[in-house]
Amino acid sequence: MPRRPMTFKCLRKIGAPALRLVLGMLVLTAAGCQSSEMPPAPPPSAVAPVSGPLLTIEAIPWPIVARVQGSLFADEVSTIAARVVGRIVEVDCDLGDSMAAGSVLVRLDDTEYKLKVIQAEAQLAQVRAAIGLKSDEPVDGLNPFNSPPVRETKALLDEAQQQVARLKKLFDQGAIVATDLEAAQSVEQVADARYNSSLNSVREKMALVEVQAAQLQLAEQQLNDTVVLAPLDGVVLSRSVAVGTYVQAGQPIVELAKISPLRFRASVPERFARQLRVGQPVLLNFSGDERQTQVARISPALDPASRSLVFEANVLNENNALRSGLFGQAEVILDQRSTAIAIPSSALVRFAGVDKVWRVADGKVSEAVVLVGREADGLIEIIDGLASGDTILQIAADGQAGVYVEETLAASEKAELVTSTASPQEATSKASPTH
Repeated sequence: MPRRPMTFKCLRKIGAPALRLVLGMLVLTAAGCQSSEMPPAPPPSAVAPVSGPLLTIEAIPWPIVARVQGSLFADEVSTIAARVVGRIVEVDCDLGDSMAAGSVLVRLDDTEYKLKVIQAEAQLAQVRAAIGLKSDEPVDGLNPFNSPPVRETKALLDEAQQQVARLKKLFDQGAIVATDLEAAQSVEQVADARYNSSLNSVREKMALVEVQAAQLQLAEQQLNDTVVLAPLDGVVLSRSVAVGTYVQAGQPIVELAKISPLRFRASVPERFARQLRVGQPVLLNFSGDERQTQVARISPALDPASRSLVFEANVLNENNALRSGLFGQAEVILDQRSTAIAIPSSALVRFAGVDKVWRVADGKVSEAVVLVGREADGLIEIIDGLASGDTILQIAADGQAGVYVEETLAASEKAELVTSTASPQEATSKASPTH
């Protein structure tokens, strides 16, 4: 009996589970019909030949340098204050002005101080005249016994002494009574006391001359102090007064800074503190303006907070090209006789924060990760990763993992090297013609 084809109604009679089973068997049957052969593994890649100039690593002179950052400070900063009380009548400076030492900054009203000078001169002249001292005669040259008051009292004392001597002779002869002699002796004692008093008075007035001379000098000094002068060569940092301002003694008026030379102040880490010395070379860089100086001063103690040691270096600033407060970088050469491994920058590859070189050993080229340090004059210090005697490619851009060949190797020989290092399947495929 002929088999009838399966219709949709028959599929419905079979049911969903049986239908899924049938479909799965069909899929497995189709997969089994495919070729069971696995695809061939890719042939190993050929070892690439690498050529280029080589560099043998050896230690070279490489000074120990401490790189620090710091700022410039004025060599001297002077806050100039008024020394006397008064009203300002003239201001001869402003912010940024260059002032020479001795130049006028501010003038105060000097009317009252001129009168004080006149008064002191008159008092001094009065005291000098009282002891008979001329205006141009020094007080040290005056003999108090030769002063007019002393000579006057000395004459009276001499007269009284002579009178006592005469009356004593007459008393001895019985020509006068005792009361007359006693009266003369009393006069002599009074004359002696007046003499000593006049002598002491002259000496006191001589000392008073010194006092009045000092008072005159003080008045003259106060008069001079009404003119405020610059104590040093510098630049005006600030001015806090104007014409008409009434100032007290000690009140700040002008702030003046000496900016030639300037002081570069920075600090080195604690690990360099024992190597830092006065006189060591310092290379400074202020946004491209390079200066060379040396360590001038070193703090006697480390900062306990930052564990660093502060030092200063003098920086010449003849044309005022540098300013106080300017930020700069410095390289302090701590040891000029030290050595280190350094390579040209062309021999280093930098990628994704990793530094490496191409090391050549036993005819093979492989990469080596290195730790770099300071850069100077086109050379880069290698702290770790290379040792003396190692060989690397001098031009890292031409490097890759492979076999090193001499630059003089012919192109045909390079082709033979590639063929000899290829797999047998790849060599056969290259030798066979394509159909």
